[in-house]
Amino acid sequence: MPVFKAPVDDTLFILNDVLGYERYMNLPGFADASPDIVEAILQEGARISEEVLFPLNQSGDQEGCTRHDDATVSTPKGFKQAYKQYCEGGWLGLAASAEYGGQGLPYALHTAVSEYMISANMSLMMYPGLTQGAVAAINEHGTDEQKAKFLPKMIEGIWTGTMNLTEPHCGTDLGLLRSKAVPQDDGSYKISGQKIFISAGEHDMSDNIIHLVLARIEGAPEGVKGISLFIVPKFMVGDDGSLGDRNPVSCGSLEEKMGIHGNSTCVMNYDEATGYLIGTENAGLKAMFVMMNEARLGVGLQGQAMGEIAYQNAVAYARERLQGRSLSGAKFPDKKADPIIVHPDVRRTLLTIRAFNEAGRAFMLWTALKSDVAHKSEVESDVQEADDLLTLVTPVVKGVLTDKGFDHAVMAQQMFGGHGYIEEWGMSQYVRDARIAMIYEGANGIQALDLVGRKLGQNGGRAVMAFFKEVGDFCEENRENEELALYTKALKKGLNDLQASTMWLMQNAMAKPDNAGAASTDYMHLFGLVSLGYMWALMAKAAVEKRAAGADGKDEFLASKLLVGKFYMERIMPETSLRKTRIETGCETMMELAEEAF
Repeated sequence: MPVFKAPVDDTLFILNDVLGYERYMNLPGFADASPDIVEAILQEGARISEEVLFPLNQSGDQEGCTRHDDATVSTPKGFKQAYKQYCEGGWLGLAASAEYGGQGLPYALHTAVSEYMISANMSLMMYPGLTQGAVAAINEHGTDEQKAKFLPKMIEGIWTGTMNLTEPHCGTDLGLLRSKAVPQDDGSYKISGQKIFISAGEHDMSDNIIHLVLARIEGAPEGVKGISLFIVPKFMVGDDGSLGDRNPVSCGSLEEKMGIHGNSTCVMNYDEATGYLIGTENAGLKAMFVMMNEARLGVGLQGQAMGEIAYQNAVAYARERLQGRSLSGAKFPDKKADPIIVHPDVRRTLLTIRAFNEAGRAFMLWTALKSDVAHKSEVESDVQEADDLLTLVTPVVKGVLTDKGFDHAVMAQQMFGGHGYIEEWGMSQYVRDARIAMIYEGANGIQALDLVGRKLGQNGGRAVMAFFKEVGDFCEENRENEELALYTKALKKGLNDLQASTMWLMQNAMAKPDNAGAASTDYMHLFGLVSLGYMWALMAKAAVEKRAAGADGKDEFLASKLLVGKFYMERIMPETSLRKTRIETGCETMMELAEEAF
């Protein structure tokens, strides 16, 4: 049977010792979450994850959701009760605005707890996850009346939210959408059309579902310039917040999916359903991208979380499974065979997953703190810098962490041999669940194109230059520290590869855009390798300093960090040179071959 334990100690080390959480106490919400409060929240989040959410993960996958003849949908047994406990604990509104009933705590804290909960039950956590994205969009672009009407009950979890973009003929290219909106005399709109792949589109866990729907107002321009965003509730909402008649929006069918079976992925039919414009006409993408960017960071966290739980199960199995003898002689002569963790290839595999997982966790929390600064600081220059970096790395977080999360789920499954292919061990579910994260909220090839085609050149390259400076300054400031020499040298080499590849793209993208597009995924992963290497350098510095100051019983923990970081820098970081070579020398040849092949 699968196992899971939330990595609370790792999170606390990253927040407190690596990223300097206390340095952000001047920001709103941080003063209410002192380090001791943070630890208490993480411990309680871990308990909910391990005791409430995780026990339903495998059963929810096996049972799935059920659509009934009246177009309603039932979630797996226990989901509704677990969701109620989640809401009663205030978890959905942890980082939401206190003005509308949230706790207003740091987004970094929300991110930390969410990792545990997604590892424990990714399908169940998609319901509140989508709600949080819808809350963000309404909070930023909704009217005061819309905020007052919808946000309090969504933040409380009594109502949930969705995002409706994709149509049968229209995925990434939203300019092709056909859903239409007809203005009414009372200021509302009648929304008609069909949306597909709508996660949490219909279910039995909340009293109402608030759909955010992209549609084109009659007479609006073609393409993306004519798209608007609408709030379309499942049940109409009165001025006093009471629920009225059912809106003509329904689940036409449930998608038969590879994974995330516990989440109701719906085909949604809108038959002149009443909707309310968010923001201004024809500016729907701007409003929707608030939700999309929130979702992309959340999906990156899904990749991280799936890699973590897959690793935990793989390493537990490797410690217990007896098979063969160590190449250097029996390590457990009293047993008939050694556990497979003694074998070099098993150790290489497990160390690879762990090295990415621990750096990925730091990268997610580093990114979350940038979001806190961008949204809460009153210092304009700090807001600009944080927002620049957040915008730059969002496609890297989404693309790299989900690619690796799936890779690592497969690698962890391999540790089980034939048992990994059998459902009772749970590894198949992690592989199946992790796979979707590479696809939705913008397939990872699109993330790479977004990074290369939009983010690098934005504001004259201001964000990427700031990233280069931050990493370069770290290397220079710690260059004389012998204990960090391995880390700074490897990081500096990786940074040089990234800078050279960035320059190549800048010089070639305009003249040969196909070549730049062909290089984009390699570049995204090169950026990810350096970003995670930077996280390991930060963790190594914190471990060295904490050990020198007296580790308070953490000697073994810190030594382990340094060893895993060393593995990343020596074994994984050199891949930056390979990526650089592929970017600079392989693109034109690849495009020529592709021209002939296809």
